[in-house]
Amino acid sequence: MEKQNTEKENDPNVKEGIVVEALPATMFKVRFEDTKEGEEVLCYLAGKMRLHRIRVLVGDKVQVQLDPYGGKARITRRFIEKKGFQKKK
Repeated sequence: MEKQNTEKENDPNVKEGIVVEALPATMFKVRFEDTKEGEEVLCYLAGKMRLHRIRVLVGDKVQVQLDPYGGKARITRRFIEKKGFQKKK
């Protein structure tokens, strides 16, 4: 079975970036990876992430949903990086 593409995967308003700065009240500055200028956007944490107490730290890779009107963006996902995990030979 093939995985069906959801609307969020094809949405042009969804981008990936790295958290540069943590601000009060669960606000963050995120720098996008795909832009040459290193554009930074002010973001807030999505409600489900607050509800489940998912922590976002500086340096984390996150998925951001941009506001179509140019306001603040919403952090909708935190990507997990497996650090220090190695198979024994």
